[in-house]
Amino acid sequence: MPIYLSNKLLSELQEQTESFLNKAISEWQLLRHSQFGYKASPEKWSATQCIEHLNSYGRFYLPEMEKAINKAKAKSWEPATHFKSGWLGNYFTKLMMPVKDGSVGKKMSSPKDHYPTSNADSYKVIAEFIEQQEQLLQLLDAAQSIDLNKATCAISISKLVKLKLGDTFLFYIAHQYRHILQAERALKVANVVTGTSIIEFDLNKLVR
Repeated sequence: MPIYLSNKLLSELQEQTESFLNKAISEWQLLRHSQFGYKASPEKWSATQCIEHLNSYGRFYLPEMEKAINKAKAKSWEPATHFKSGWLGNYFTKLMMPVKDGSVGKKMSSPKDHYPTSNADSYKVIAEFIEQQEQLLQLLDAAQSIDLNKATCAISISKLVKLKLGDTFLFYIAHQYRHILQAERALKVANVVTGTSIIEFDLNKLVR
């Protein structure tokens, strides 16, 4: 299983999260809902739906991460120099990781409770996404003072299954990247109609 320097891992994950946050603030907030909510076909997700899907996961995972950090602090689990990924966490991260050409790789069906059936107001969806990224940055900073190996989080499909906090960060951020790329593809299609340019991410920045 992969082994990371804990401080370097958290720093790289913070950098990735900041890129998501900057994207939302500097670009997405300036787009009209008619573009961000544009659907190329009934079965395709709009950018709004892609980000709402991420928000639905944030509503579960961010409190779980905070709970794990608070428990680790209460138990005085001091930070370890290295973080070793668990087999299940590493599997989930690899499953979510986009491939080098920017495609999502293996396609998966979203669970019903995380499926964005409504093409909601994009401004509210983006505002919540920004708030969640700011909270995630705070959690990554707080995690510098605890052991990423000992702290654990439940996963959304079963609270009986736990992942190491380090793996939860890796999986969660890879999942965000996956659907942000999907949102950008939806915006590229909308761009044909609206003529608004899209600034693309550098995939090389993603922790692998």
